[in-house]
Amino acid sequence: MLAPRIVLAAPKSGSGKTLLTCALLEAMKQRKQRVRSFKCGPDYIDPMFHQKVLGIPSRNLDLFFTGEEQTRALFLRDGKEDELSVIEGVMGLYDGLAGTSEEASTYHLAKTLEAPILLVVNARGMGRSILAEIAGFLSMDEEKLIRGVILNQTNASLYQLIAPMIESKFGVAALGFFPNRTDLALESRYLGLKLPDEVETLHEKVVQAATQLAETVDLERILAIANEAPELVVPLQEEPAEEQTVRIAVARDEAFCFYYEDNLKTLEQYGAEIVFFSPLRDKSLPVNVQGVLLGGGYPELLAKDLSENEEMKVATQKALAAGLPSLAECGGFMYLHDTLKTQDEKVYQMAGLIHGDCFYTGKLVRFGYAEVTMPDGNAVKGHEFHYFDSTANGEDCVAEKPITGKNWRLGHYGENHFWSFAHLYYPSCPQFAKWFVERCRAYKAAH
Repeated sequence: MLAPRIVLAAPKSGSGKTLLTCALLEAMKQRKQRVRSFKCGPDYIDPMFHQKVLGIPSRNLDLFFTGEEQTRALFLRDGKEDELSVIEGVMGLYDGLAGTSEEASTYHLAKTLEAPILLVVNARGMGRSILAEIAGFLSMDEEKLIRGVILNQTNASLYQLIAPMIESKFGVAALGFFPNRTDLALESRYLGLKLPDEVETLHEKVVQAATQLAETVDLERILAIANEAPELVVPLQEEPAEEQTVRIAVARDEAFCFYYEDNLKTLEQYGAEIVFFSPLRDKSLPVNVQGVLLGGGYPELLAKDLSENEEMKVATQKALAAGLPSLAECGGFMYLHDTLKTQDEKVYQMAGLIHGDCFYTGKLVRFGYAEVTMPDGNAVKGHEFHYFDSTANGEDCVAEKPITGKNWRLGHYGENHFWSFAHLYYPSCPQFAKWFVERCRAYKAAH
């Protein structure tokens, strides 16, 4: 399939990839170019920004979660021949597993998709030294995928001097620059960028960034580079979707918002209809549901509101205690505890399914990728990314890190549920998603 595509990568985190990705998406949308977006790696928040710009879901591509062939198939899913795919990289271009491997890096993904790379270099406080940084990254580019460079946080006068040097020395395109626009900066907190809905005047910022990008970056040349990507051929065919026979309630609001689009698609593939609800505002679970999914997010920032919604806490506790199939990860896992102690030492009552307490640790806990093996033998890849811990993490499953092999026990697993801090990626083990939908069917048949 012909699939015009580019990867926006950078030497390190904090180089401005997300703002420039959003600006590029908006600029292409304004030009009436069909465009979709992806995020390399397990990040939830950057795809939310993409979705705010485009109005359609952005998806994750992660080579730890899925092998190269499956990743290509996921990339091509629902794609159109004339649709530009913009893929935002993660961390530094060559940073993969444990920071020492190429596996699961942005570069690994670009190689897998045979996608041209645009290198975004933060040039603030630099002059000719920019050339040394670019030269270093080009020296590791064995596949010659880096096709262009964008200088971020610099000015026109420096760019005009440096651009001819970039093209003459390295034979890659100097595509333009983006000035230091502090008024357009996206704010962060301890887990990364603030959520899109928390960013005041986000739409206005993105539109201004797109206008700036169109003035100082060669969009036509970017499109030309994207169109030079070779055809991708993937022999794998998806199983036909099963008839939707069960309804799964998925918590989605400001507190619970971390979901992989392909997780929801996988549940639908096996026969689930997804129904969204809000543990913050709703007073009960949706009617006629046979399963519940409580995803990650920021329950600690809204703990008071969650605690005060007594009706929802009671409804959740009663339904799950009575055997309604359920999955809970990270923030959703925290919600099921007896209590949640926030960063300011305040303690809030939660749903009370797990008799234990969650508390702020001030540091990342068990951070990174892991493969979680369930008691039934299903092994699902995922990751942990949280500053909170629990007095009742559970011991029903085993998690193991890649590279180091470090392992630990985690999770509460039962006939109808799995609850833990781990964020899971269902396409890495479709049997797990199928198991959950089947448990929902069994529950429906029994009720």
